Amino acid sequence: MSQATASPVGGSASSAAGSASPSRSRGQPTQLAGLHAVVTGASRGIGADIAAALVADGVRVSLLGRDAEALRRVADNLGGDERARTMTTDVTDSDSVAKAFNAARGHFGPVQLLINNAGQAASAKFTDTDETLWNQLFAVNLHGTYYCCRQAVPDMLSAGFGRIVNVASIAGLRGAAYISAYVSSKHAVIGLTRALALEYAARNITVNAVCPGYVDTDIVRSAIANIVGKTGRSEAEALAALVANNPQRRLIEPREVADTVMWLCRPGSESVTGQSIVLAGGEVT
Repeated sequence: MSQATASPVGGSASSAAGSASPSRSRGQPTQLAGLHAVVTGASRGIGADIAAALVADGVRVSLLGRDAEALRRVADNLGGDERARTMTTDVTDSDSVAKAFNAARGHFGPVQLLINNAGQAASAKFTDTDETLWNQLFAVNLHGTYYCCRQAVPDMLSAGFGRIVNVASIAGLRGAAYISAYVSSKHAVIGLTRALALEYAARNITVNAVCPGYVDTDIVRSAIANIVGKTGRSEAEALAALVANNPQRRLIEPREVADTVMWLCRPGSESVTGQSIVLAGGEVT
């Protein structure tokens, strides 16, 4: 897997130190402008929409992902040197994550906002779910979240402020057939979210999970193609099967996930921590 490397886009550490936003009390920003966010899985879909929403609020964003070219396109779209940097990173590798965070701090200073969005999904009968598949999904979905939290939390403790949002899944709140590894890994992410929220509740660090249903992303489009290929259903029939449990009968839009992440990061959500926010068109867990 590739190691963390910084791209030429971004500001300097010195500019980061001088642009912290005003505070109501120690470490409590009145706005997000000037803060530094790390977003994993930032090269497309939900991660790219989250990064765009953060930049629109004046946040400087470090974009982490495995696809250097896709990250570069996202960074270019975000508008320039003072707004975004890219770090090619394998979140399943603790050394790669450490190098990425060190590079991010060198450009934008300590990390105040962490969005753990990198994830992987796969479907298989339980009897076909071998150790390789099981371990891969846990490595990306859980271990990657753990590695990034380990890097970010010391910065947040020093600042007396931090926001962590883990993009989990409604599958992390219930069971589902044929995705046992995915369901288990997302349950674990929610468990980690709750544990960290309680550990740091008195330290002005909130930790929450966003739990969408099926989102209109490349992963879901691949799932639809997989259903078509295996069952002979049409794309419309495959989509209908995926959204059957959603009372609105639709896919969630990536921007809806981004909007929820922004609410959890912005001032006014200080008392919200340890929560799993479901975005699923009214689906009840």
